[in-house]
Amino acid sequence: MNKQELIEVSTQVRRDIVRMVSAVKSGHPGGSLGCADFLTFLYFDCMKHNSKAFDMDAKNEDVFFLSNGHISPVWYSVLARSGYFPVSELSTFRKISSRLQGHPSTDKNLPGIRMASGSLGQGLSVALGTAETKKLNNDPSIVYSLHGDGELQEGQIWEAAMYAASRGIDNIVATIDYNGRQIDGDVEDVLSLGDLKQKWQAFGWDVHEMDGHDFDNIRETLTKVKAELGKGKPILILMKTEMGQGVDFMMGSHKWHGVAPNEEQLESALNQLTETLGDY
Repeated sequence: MNKQELIEVSTQVRRDIVRMVSAVKSGHPGGSLGCADFLTFLYFDCMKHNSKAFDMDAKNEDVFFLSNGHISPVWYSVLARSGYFPVSELSTFRKISSRLQGHPSTDKNLPGIRMASGSLGQGLSVALGTAETKKLNNDPSIVYSLHGDGELQEGQIWEAAMYAASRGIDNIVATIDYNGRQIDGDVEDVLSLGDLKQKWQAFGWDVHEMDGHDFDNIRETLTKVKAELGKGKPILILMKTEMGQGVDFMMGSHKWHGVAPNEEQLESALNQLTETLGDY
């Protein structure tokens, strides 16, 4: 896709997000809006995947794991818009018996989902297990994962980070949504993470930085990262984003981490997000 096409998809994804969470008065719009550009690029222009023939094994396919599962609205929208299941199913988000639960789940066999997530800290371990399996099977495809910056306060992340470097798992690209905010406030105030770049480098990872809202920079970074795979080091991207990106009254605050807009706020949000692909 060219840049304009990517912008159109990510704008529609943002419309999906605010409509989904508003309809059921629950969900996590802030981080979802912030990661819309990255996930749009990943699924529409980066990963090798087949939305029409999904299976759990993903042989010779790239795989993505969402570790910070609370931002499920953005993932569901991207999965639907890229053909994994009907776009109309987005209207069932968080409803009784829906396949689109508040946190991604595998019990209802939703195409695109290979791991139940939401218990923060676990996703990197699963992604590394998958990456190591692919290496053992001589499968050249790539494993991608996404994590929240507040999630790095979980100890299991750092155990997994040590393991990846010590085993030379070099077919993984882990990305941190570095928006500086979590449910209780700014990450710096809740529990400071220090210098993340130096920290991950000290753990033996090849670290890159990226603007998560600039499609040119996203493309440049992921192209560069792919060229660095297979060289003995796991790769991490520190992705700078803004929580609530695209909706002016949601940006710049942790308060929209897990709060749904009311009808008036939804109308204001939709007025800022042009319908490009058609609403569900």
